[in-house]
Amino acid sequence: MRPLSKVAPEWWDYTTLDREILDDAAKITIDTLKDFERPGFKINIYDTLQEFFCAEALEYIDAWQQATPDAPAGICGPIGPTEQLPLVAQMVNAMNLNLRHCHFWGMDEWIVDGKAADMDYPLGFAKADMEMCFSRIKPELRIPMENLHFPTECPEEYIESWHQARCVVMQGGQGEVKHWAFNDPLKRAGKYIDNPPTPEEYRQLSTRQVELHPITLMQNARTSGGGTVQNVPSAAVTVGPVQTWQAEKVSIWHPGHHDNPFGMRLTTFMISKKIADAAVPMSLLADHPNVQFSFFRDGFGVCEVEMH
Repeated sequence: MRPLSKVAPEWWDYTTLDREILDDAAKITIDTLKDFERPGFKINIYDTLQEFFCAEALEYIDAWQQATPDAPAGICGPIGPTEQLPLVAQMVNAMNLNLRHCHFWGMDEWIVDGKAADMDYPLGFAKADMEMCFSRIKPELRIPMENLHFPTECPEEYIESWHQARCVVMQGGQGEVKHWAFNDPLKRAGKYIDNPPTPEEYRQLSTRQVELHPITLMQNARTSGGGTVQNVPSAAVTVGPVQTWQAEKVSIWHPGHHDNPFGMRLTTFMISKKIADAAVPMSLLADHPNVQFSFFRDGFGVCEVEMH
């Protein structure tokens, strides 16, 4: 029987993995990081935050430049990190890039009182996308509103939108529970009391409402609310693995302040070694044919004892 979680015994998470996997991952250094590349898994390292977020913004530009009237194309983008979003708008305006045939998919949204958060909700993800990026683009260049796709409590229309255009890249960050979007580990209950879902079972999940892992609640309180966990919803709607595997490329950005040094190493190790385990949802990307991790060198940190 696998061990109980050290942080949330009623849930699955990375602390239920075999100790050997955890210890081997912790040994990765910034100098050995590139050694974990393999076909289908590319690793980039950036020396400055300016280069890092510029490169992240350029993924939007590259995807949108591929859109044509007969072959619309787009990107599925995150809220964390967010520093690239104003840069995207600045680049579009400077290039005079017309986005009429482009698409954008938001990755996730909070569920508040049974409904997806609206544009007035302070923590809202669609609200942040609009304010930090899309509303800053010149009106004559903007993506048509019908080509902006945000998941809601009734996700059928969002799911269908994935068949309207080619998703060149799904871009995101990594949460402390090792998720992309809000694809969190599941509760340790029912048929999953002794083992988490198999990777094959988890990959069958589409865009859906989810209950969030306690680690996710604490992280979002820390990064977006000064620790006020009472203000963080416990449910969300999230893009699923089904849509993730429709994206031609999955690009994960690690600035160093979302997940910790160990977490960045663990998912790198598991994807590199093709160790897929639903207790570490990000590790399921080991089976995606085109995954890229990008790191900020000074944000990679160390896995050594540092008393504070």
